Amino acid sequence: MHMTDSTGTMEIPQTEPGLPAPQRSGRQARLGDALLAAGKVASPDLERALEIRKHREEKLGAILVRLGLVSERDVVELVAQQMGLQVVRPDDYPHVPVLPDRFAEKFLKYHQAIPLRVRDEELELAMVDPLDSYLANAVALTSGKRVVRRVAVPSELDAAIEQLYGSGRSAMDKIVDGVQQGSQEIAAEEVEHLKDLASEAPVIRLVNLLIERAVDAQASDIHVEPFENRLKVRYRIDGLLREVEAPPPRLSAAVISRLKIMARLDIAERRLPQDGRIQLHSQGREIDLRLSTVPTMHGESVVVRILRKDGARLGFHELGFSDATLAQFMDLLQRPHGILLVTGPTGSGKTTTLYAALRTLNEPTRKILTVEDPVEYELEGVNQLQVKPQIGLDFARALRALLRQDPDIIMIGEMRDLETARIAVQSAMTGHLVLSTLHTNDAVSSISRLLDMGIEGYLVTSTVSGIVAQRLVRRLCPHCREGYEVLPELARELRLPPSSAQPRLYRAVGCPQCNGSGYRGRAAILEILPLSDPIRRLVLRHADAHEIGAAAVAEGMRTMYQDGLDKALAGDTSLEEVLRVTRAV
Repeated sequence: MHMTDSTGTMEIPQTEPGLPAPQRSGRQARLGDALLAAGKVASPDLERALEIRKHREEKLGAILVRLGLVSERDVVELVAQQMGLQVVRPDDYPHVPVLPDRFAEKFLKYHQAIPLRVRDEELELAMVDPLDSYLANAVALTSGKRVVRRVAVPSELDAAIEQLYGSGRSAMDKIVDGVQQGSQEIAAEEVEHLKDLASEAPVIRLVNLLIERAVDAQASDIHVEPFENRLKVRYRIDGLLREVEAPPPRLSAAVISRLKIMARLDIAERRLPQDGRIQLHSQGREIDLRLSTVPTMHGESVVVRILRKDGARLGFHELGFSDATLAQFMDLLQRPHGILLVTGPTGSGKTTTLYAALRTLNEPTRKILTVEDPVEYELEGVNQLQVKPQIGLDFARALRALLRQDPDIIMIGEMRDLETARIAVQSAMTGHLVLSTLHTNDAVSSISRLLDMGIEGYLVTSTVSGIVAQRLVRRLCPHCREGYEVLPELARELRLPPSSAQPRLYRAVGCPQCNGSGYRGRAAILEILPLSDPIRRLVLRHADAHEIGAAAVAEGMRTMYQDGLDKALAGDTSLEEVLRVTRAV
């Protein structure tokens, strides 16, 4: 009989087909080897968990989940695959109890199971431990149906039981109950009291829950904002903020202090902005959190940027590059020297595009150096330097130092001032390939920005090889998107490309796969401006941005709006998304 541990994490049965011979002994070793073979856990992390298990009466699966090295779902899916069973999804749970007169809440809680649905002579049963034959036989006898077993994620099943049979309280409500009720408002001078409260187990679990939910939702940022009578928590998902369940206002100071402690910030300092970094494992993934605090009228507002290690591994097509755009971009990237700029507002994916470019250029024959603020992802074989303005290490000083390191390629996180831009220009003129970003609205505006910064026109034309402008649009969920025919009048107004057939666009609908939003993930829409000789002549005679843009379009440049329309017609995104981030030109 295979039972579950205290966390509900199940071990793999003894007879496992297709797994490598165990290097350790017992069921715990088989689970570890299976996770290792599936790439769900790294060997050093597994050894660490096994070492912890030697000194504790705790099962390996529970230790791995508690340390954040694997998720409950990782373990459950592996077990289900080995047993040939299906995993229960969150939306598979019923909205009302199934056969409530046959199964008591106490019985289901004890055995961690829920009847999902009855079909003819079958009853689908969600089970944390599908090897529990006693439970399956008992349910079959009580219901008079043949039991079809499905494997449940423990935390999801517990939440479903609470929703169906309990008081309906959320996991956050239960954690809040564990916090001392006397913890109301804490004066600014009571730093030690606040530190003690922030170190209590319920507050720690509360903050961990906020982070885990954000990671589950694929959020890019967590916004924790205190107001007079409430604490607001919002996740930025696919570029848009979405408000989520928040702790009560009496815990505002404790929650914010816990985040600051995790980032090794001074919790006594509430008058000045602070920045910090948190590294942790969540559900089997390495997560890097960048924390920023700003004092507001009702306390400190905290924004946590979530950086996933796998974010730097995206390919160009995954980012949204079409074949034609990619060919044009690669032509600029393979030039031996010059400046290649990627432009756009904050949060438009510029850094991710540059990292994809660096991965393409990263070869043993090239030395690549970067100067960033901050270093968002670590790249194997690339020397990365993070600026530290507080000790005088700014972009300009770091760049001067890097040039003495004999680099072939330099990546500058952002051209923020004239001095940095001048060093980048000098680097390009001396045979280096320089990649960098600017904050401008489109590709043509980047030329005006460089001129406004004080870079002479002849230096811009002789060093800048090309400019890429981009925005991020939400991808339509492929499971529920809905197509519709476009009226000819609207097609002319939108300047849709001519086609023999009536153009067809797609709209968001919403389904369980996309949590009802109609969108899932994001893609870039881009425009690429190579500096041709006619464009250079316009820059030298200080033509305005409109004239340069018209000349670029005449030469064949596809604008971001046109690239967005192509993606909308292909069903990748909606017209509303394209118009949200760009405009028809």
